[in-house]
Amino acid sequence: MAKWLAKSEPYKYSWDQLVKDGSTHWDGVRNYQASNNMKAMKIGDQAFFYHSNEGKNIVGIMQVCKEYYPDPSDEKGRFGMVDFKAVKPLKSPVTLAQIKASKELEGIALVRQSRLSVCPITDKEWKILCKIGGV
Repeated sequence: MAKWLAKSEPYKYSWDQLVKDGSTHWDGVRNYQASNNMKAMKIGDQAFFYHSNEGKNIVGIMQVCKEYYPDPSDEKGRFGMVDFKAVKPLKSPVTLAQIKASKELEGIALVRQSRLSVCPITDKEWKILCKIGGV
């Protein structure tokens, strides 16, 4: 199973809203690299839920429950979306500052490609982030 990180601005869609909803479609992605990452996602893959702009931290773990399909909000039909369901919150949110301070996480896509809204996470990075987050 592959691992991922997906960003959302909490004022648009937060972890708490995902927990309340149970699942959601991850729409509105308009970057080809992020879209290609979503195309690679398979049912059962897990992803960190990252609050961007406000908070700047990983707050939960979600799971792909529907693979890539067309995003109806894209009028040109170039982009798609996946569905995620909430799995569990992190006991302690992992801040961007903590990630940047970790020598073991210096190559993480979240830092290397900071504007990318959906990015891969290596197994090693996943284990480190879960440990920091208390899960």
